[in-house]
Amino acid sequence: MNWQNQNQGNCNRHNFISQTYPPSTYEDANADSRDLFADMFADFEPHNTTDGSYRGTMAKIKATELQYQAVFEQKLVEANSNLKRDRVRVSIKQTGNSLQLRATLPLKPGDSSVDKEKKQYDLSLGIPANLEGLKTAIEESYELGKLIARHTFEWNEKYLGIKSREKQEIKTIGELLDTFDEKYYQTRHKTITSQNTFANYISVIKRNFPATTLVTKNHFEEIINSFQGNKKNELIAVSSVFIKTFQLGFILDVTRDHVTPAHREIPDNDKIVSSFDLFEKFALNRKNTNITDEIDSWEMWRWVYGMLATFGLRPRELFVEPDINWWMCFQNIDHTWKVNKNTKTGYREVIPFVPEWIELFDLHNPKPLKILEKKVTKIASVQNINWMRRDISRWFKKVGIEFQPYDLRHACAIRAHLQGIPIKAAADNLGHTVDEHTKTYQRWFGIENRKKAFGEVISQKSLIELQKNEILALRMENERLKLEVEKLKFLENV
Repeated sequence: MNWQNQNQGNCNRHNFISQTYPPSTYEDANADSRDLFADMFADFEPHNTTDGSYRGTMAKIKATELQYQAVFEQKLVEANSNLKRDRVRVSIKQTGNSLQLRATLPLKPGDSSVDKEKKQYDLSLGIPANLEGLKTAIEESYELGKLIARHTFEWNEKYLGIKSREKQEIKTIGELLDTFDEKYYQTRHKTITSQNTFANYISVIKRNFPATTLVTKNHFEEIINSFQGNKKNELIAVSSVFIKTFQLGFILDVTRDHVTPAHREIPDNDKIVSSFDLFEKFALNRKNTNITDEIDSWEMWRWVYGMLATFGLRPRELFVEPDINWWMCFQNIDHTWKVNKNTKTGYREVIPFVPEWIELFDLHNPKPLKILEKKVTKIASVQNINWMRRDISRWFKKVGIEFQPYDLRHACAIRAHLQGIPIKAAADNLGHTVDEHTKTYQRWFGIENRKKAFGEVISQKSLIELQKNEILALRMENERLKLEVEKLKFLENV
């Protein structure tokens, strides 16, 4: 294993098509346009918000949408330039959320213009203003240009817009789910994080919306309003994404519920340390198991527990391309853990909140790291990472730990406050904004921690008062000695 031979090498592991549209023929244009947005996000890296909250996630989504819009506008300009270059007498324009073809055509039936046989028209063919729609618009432009060049253009239902104005058949949830993945990633960067988010959307929709449900405003609202609390709020968020992705043309008239988090007792340091030993007790006391790798896997899960407690990491941040080389590197003198850029809030280097636990929990032991490395090499999808994340909770219950994995993260937020670490430094270490970090430790602070905080402040004030009194006494003693010296000098001169 490379990370076991750290001293022998470096410790760190560390466009679209060139033209929107083809030269010359309609056939070539039709073929090449299929790859119009293949590499739309190739060089795009949204700014890390270091915020796992809803607000931080929305900031990333907004950045991705702006990137998409910028690329779309660029490709629209290129498409029109290429149409002009190829002497196609058609251009493409955007009006609201749709694309239209602009061309000078024979007068439309019923349209009378004095002394004119032709007129400029904007044709609405029901083409959406997105990159997929732009491909269609390019193809239609060549088709229309061919008809104009051959003088064979005729006004029919297609160009009169009759079909596009007809009421479209309302589809079901099941029918739209078949293309949800394709539609969703037309405007989003496909990363481990976005794949995990999308997998959650799919799961929520399938669990709560029957496949035969018609995608109407009333049906969405009826199902959403049948729930309360966090469940209802989750359905509102996911449904809004679904509606926007398919441009269904309506906005939900529902209100989010205000939810007060349930009370939780965050474990103190003594509880965290004593619970670490439960893994070994479980291994010693268990009976024979049919699970082949469980004999030694408890050591990896114990290591995971120690890392979560020491660094306040999100569980996923240990499994997404873990930089074991850096962790075991002799150059890593500060014992930092490098979180991969493809996680929720992007790359960051995390400082241990309790450095002495690294030795106490034996976190540099190579044996659990070998098991970890073996497991992560088998990760083939976001689903595999989610299974590992859920396995942590299962192991907590299995060995008898009385709190949740995320409570270790909350404990770090509280501990940082009690330690007097500046809020910005602690927030950055946890991958929070200052606001999110403050909410976290205020929510879970509890009476016992308040007592500690007050006690420490009072102790510090008492210590300061004591030091002040000592300084005053020393000053007085100094003045007394000065007088004694003066007296001695006076007696010597008499």
